[in-house]
Amino acid sequence: MSSKRLIIRESQPNEIDKIKKVLIDAYEQYAAILSKEQWENYKNSIIDATDNSHTKTKLVAIVDNVLLGACFIYDSAEKAYGKPELEINYPIIRLIGVSPKARGLGIATELIKASCNLSLEWGTDRIVLHTSDMMESAIKLYEKIGFKRAKQYEFMNGNILVKSYELNIKDTAILAN
Repeated sequence: MSSKRLIIRESQPNEIDKIKKVLIDAYEQYAAILSKEQWENYKNSIIDATDNSHTKTKLVAIVDNVLLGACFIYDSAEKAYGKPELEINYPIIRLIGVSPKARGLGIATELIKASCNLSLEWGTDRIVLHTSDMMESAIKLYEKIGFKRAKQYEFMNGNILVKSYELNIKDTAILAN
């Protein structure tokens, strides 16, 4: 990160609008891939998750006093998606987003690392996340970190396969550095 100082911490209530902005900016690249209706639905789901989420915590990434990234951690699939039938009863990372102007600085990796550390503090060494094929660069990052495909937790959202990845935190080197 050179001279820039990155801080990952839990969000504060007065940061909700900044979190919405950074997440919408981060995900807006998919507006070109999705239909107009799909993008509007996706954007509204980001806003709704930020305003009304049942998160265990929301993490933010601050660089030089500017909020440049965020991610949400949920206790279960029921809290994250309203899908208890997925039977995921350990932490789920959702809506990892980094401002386009801050990509390549390792912010997403640090948000995932902080999520893993919290999971360990909460007494579990597993964490799950969901993504789709349109998020190629994110999938590459997850696989590089050590996430493995967990097809048993996948589901369809309209015509999009929502892929699942799981990480056994104790089997990865992410926390070593």
